[in-house]
Amino acid sequence: MNRTKRVVMVVVSAGIFGGALASGCGSSGEDGVFGGTATGTTSSALASGSASGSGASGSASSSGQASGTGGASSTGAAASSASASAASSGAGGAVQAPCQGHVYACGDLIDNDGDGLVDSADPDCLGPCDNTEGSYYGGIPGQNNAPCKADCYFDQDTGPGNDDCYWSHSCDPHEVAPGYYPEGAGCKYDANANIPGTQQTCAELYTTQSAACMSYCGPLTPNGCDCFGCCNLPAGSNQYVYLGSVDGNGNGSCDLAHVNDPAFCHPCEPVAACLNTCDTCELCIGKDSLPPECFPDAGSSSSSASASASASTGASSSASSSSASSSSGGGGQCPAGIQPCGLPGESPCVSGYFCITGCCQALPQ
Repeated sequence: MNRTKRVVMVVVSAGIFGGALASGCGSSGEDGVFGGTATGTTSSALASGSASGSGASGSASSSGQASGTGGASSTGAAASSASASAASSGAGGAVQAPCQGHVYACGDLIDNDGDGLVDSADPDCLGPCDNTEGSYYGGIPGQNNAPCKADCYFDQDTGPGNDDCYWSHSCDPHEVAPGYYPEGAGCKYDANANIPGTQQTCAELYTTQSAACMSYCGPLTPNGCDCFGCCNLPAGSNQYVYLGSVDGNGNGSCDLAHVNDPAFCHPCEPVAACLNTCDTCELCIGKDSLPPECFPDAGSSSSSASASASASTGASSSASSSSASSSSGGGGQCPAGIQPCGLPGESPCVSGYFCITGCCQALPQ
């Protein structure tokens, strides 16, 4: 999401919410993290603290995610992240990309799933804190495993101690029979759920997350996702699925082969306060290319020179011949001061950064 964002319509099943949606927005207070403002619409169920209807969402679909390109498939990711593939790591050159002092599958310079794509160039890599290259599940022992309670999905651990992000799947109106999505019957929907560590209600957390949460988790959150791993898949579909979905044995279940099956990729309610929406000229989860209007200066020699000059830092201007231009009216590929990456002709991120949906973001410490 860039500095100025439109209000995002979060379309949900009438069987879950019954009534009309009420518009709302939450402010991040962090310029360049979620673009200064996090926008979205809060359902009447969350806004009022009551649920209507008893049916779970009957459908959800998803497509691939690339931490480097937001690609929808391995083929698309390979085409749109040629320079990132050459660099192997997504953190700039042949350098491992650690997450909080540990090196995981998406930052180890190895093609762990044998698909010919490495680390940030692989559409299944969500970022440096992802230990699987074959699915959307994080795969790190101890990651996002507190029953019902959720914190920043895109770091390596469970608990809000380092990120100050709070949510509970018991606040999600999809947590009703028969599916009890996204986590299961143990997190049955309760608008008045007690969320350990905070006195805030579901409705309050839905519209407001702390500045600390936005500052820490914001840069790690791919375009198209909220900070709790609920993502718009396929891109632009107004359907949201939980990246941490598991099967009956506790194994990660959401992958490219099952993106249209809610039993594998569970429906979820995105938290408006930290929803990182996808602009026209941004790469996003499930979106690995940009429309022509995002490149009004394509072929310009001066733009090419700008692109070459910007490649030396992890935080440079996004204006280049291969980067989406803000002059198109759709916003730039990245906020000002953040280096774009992942498209043909764009340089890989330098050491200490990782390419997340088209923008070089600092590795989490």
